[in-house]
Amino acid sequence: MALQDPIPVTYTVVFPHGCYIADEVEPVKDFDASSNGRFVQARDKQTAELVWQVAVVDGDPTLKPAQKTVAVKILAPVQPVPPRPMPGLPFTPVEFNGITITPYVNAASPGRPAYSIKIREMYAPRQTAQPAQHKASAGRDAA
Repeated sequence: MALQDPIPVTYTVVFPHGCYIADEVEPVKDFDASSNGRFVQARDKQTAELVWQVAVVDGDPTLKPAQKTVAVKILAPVQPVPPRPMPGLPFTPVEFNGITITPYVNAASPGRPAYSIKIREMYAPRQTAQPAQHKASAGRDAA
């Protein structure tokens, strides 16, 4: 069985350690339609929506440096606005919703699979609960 359509996945499957915006959101060029200095923005083949792109840094500490940055394509009628930068952080944390991946064979690395990541929504990470205090420190505080 060959998969023909993009595969829906969750954010935590693709970025279990989180990810961070590394560049500006930019329109993706339709290389077939653009010519003679005239820029034509790409449209998604399934939805016909405009395609935008942003580079993100994967927070996985086990990745090699060359594997850390990945381009994420965003399907949206207008240019998406990334979350506001967080004071004191060099990169802006981000989460995505409506994620699909499309596997393909990378011509630059024959035999190695690659994935195109498309998303529908980009937003600031949700607040998470604070970690519970360590029992040893809780015992010290009670004494």
